[in-house]
Amino acid sequence: MNTVDIPAPLFLGDDLALDFINSAYGVGEAYRDHFDSSQGVIRWLEAAGLPVRTLAPEAGAALQRAALDLRTCALSLVEKRKRDERGNPETLNRVLSLGQAWHELVWERDEAPSLVLRQGAHSPEALLLPVAEALAALLANADFHLVRQCEGDACTLWFHDRTKAHHRRWCSQATCGNRMKVAAYRARKRG
Repeated sequence: MNTVDIPAPLFLGDDLALDFINSAYGVGEAYRDHFDSSQGVIRWLEAAGLPVRTLAPEAGAALQRAALDLRTCALSLVEKRKRDERGNPETLNRVLSLGQAWHELVWERDEAPSLVLRQGAHSPEALLLPVAEALAALLANADFHLVRQCEGDACTLWFHDRTKAHHRRWCSQATCGNRMKVAAYRARKRG
C-alpha cells in the first residue's frame, strides 16, 4: 500500500490516549493499522499534532516496536480499568520514565506567541511520551462510565463521552451512528 492509499488516522476518541488505541481499527478486510511501519507511526504522531523528528532506520524500527507495545498495553489497561480490574502498567511506566519534556514559548516575527513541547530525551521511544502521559491521566482521572467502546456492529473504536447528556453511543454519528439508525429503521419497516 503506498502513502496515497493510506487512510487518514481517525481522531474520534475525544482523548489522545483513546485515539492512540484507535490507530488500529476495523475487522477483516476493513482492518487498518497506522503503525504498520515506522513511517506510519511518525505520520500518526504528526496528525495528532505531536512533536516528531527524523529518525535513522534502526531508530524508526525501535519507535514502531515501542508504539505497538504501548498500544497493546494501553488497550489492555483501558479494558481492565473499564471492568474495574487491576492492570499491569509496566510498559506505560517505562515510557513515562523517559520524560524529559518542557514547554518553550516560541514567538516568531509577525506571529502570535505559541507554546511548543520540547523533549530532552533522545531515544525514539521518547516521541511517545505525550501519549503515555495522556494514557496515565485518562486511567487515573477519567470517569470510566464515560469511556466507552462504539456500539456499531464490528466497530472497535473507543471514545470518551464528553457530550452534555452523556448519551453518546457511537464513535461517530456520521458513520456508525448513521449505519445503526438505518439498520434499525429497516428492521422496523420489515417488522
